[in-house]
Amino acid sequence: MAKQRYIPRMGLDIRIKPDGPKTAKVKVELRPCEIAGCKANGEFRVPKSRDDLSTYQWLCQTHAREHNEKWDYFAGMTERDIQKFRVEAVVGHRPTWPLGKRAAGAPSSPGTFRIEDGYAVFGDAEDATAVRRPERMVTRLQQQAFDILNLDTSATLIEIKARYKELVKRFHPDANGGDRGAEERLKQVIKAYGVLRASGLT
Repeated sequence: MAKQRYIPRMGLDIRIKPDGPKTAKVKVELRPCEIAGCKANGEFRVPKSRDDLSTYQWLCQTHAREHNEKWDYFAGMTERDIQKFRVEAVVGHRPTWPLGKRAAGAPSSPGTFRIEDGYAVFGDAEDATAVRRPERMVTRLQQQAFDILNLDTSATLIEIKARYKELVKRFHPDANGGDRGAEERLKQVIKAYGVLRASGLT
């Protein structure tokens, strides 16, 4: 009985091994070992030198084994060079730089950025360049507290604390020769700070 010819239902043959003429096997020419006088096949590649690891020579198994046994990547290098190599190997011998060194800069500089660090996580708590928060909704009592401290309602935590410390030092009786007016002003500052603190703004 003759073998029935396969006809795909959808008009497209998607079999892994469709019927077809068998192709003859292509004879692969093996390269000879590059060691002079060796007639074996060069099946194994080894780098020619430390300075050019992408250039290879093809050797037979015997000569490749001999090459690997003698290979010393660090031959001729000083201890300092070896230590430098070990340090650079941690990052794959790629260039590195301190965090923020290449991109951080003045906000006006092209290609730079600025981190909004209103809570001074990355800097001094008394940093005057701290970024302001967006305008917040406050009560009348909180507004009066901000007015006493001479601050906007958008003042950051750092600015509130800095202004409080500044005013306490300025109006403390010891700094004003016991002046009662300064003492009264100090009480207002302390009370205003207490209002903001109780409100969770400091």
